[in-house]
Amino acid sequence: MTAPNELRLLPWTGPEGKPCYLNTDDRDGYMSRLADNMEAVQLGMAAELLDQASETLSEDSAPEDVRLLADKLTGSLRNVLRVAISRGHLLAASEPHRP
Repeated sequence: MTAPNELRLLPWTGPEGKPCYLNTDDRDGYMSRLADNMEAVQLGMAAELLDQASETLSEDSAPEDVRLLADKLTGSLRNVLRVAISRGHLLAASEPHRP
């Protein structure tokens, strides 16, 4: 099995918003592929939201629209940060150990 410092942070949270981790040596297993696909969806949605933000902010937008945009951007940024942390840990775990 995977060492405790090599657990994969999954791109979703569990009950009460707590982080979920995957403990597996199989990077091509079902849960690993599911996490990879979810990360791709989250990153794609973030890119689309960024385009929407550019449009919204370039217009004379109502304060409610800007608040809604800020709420969506906050959630998206949270997801992207989780993906970045997870991928950073995966990269660090896959590097050869140096004494």
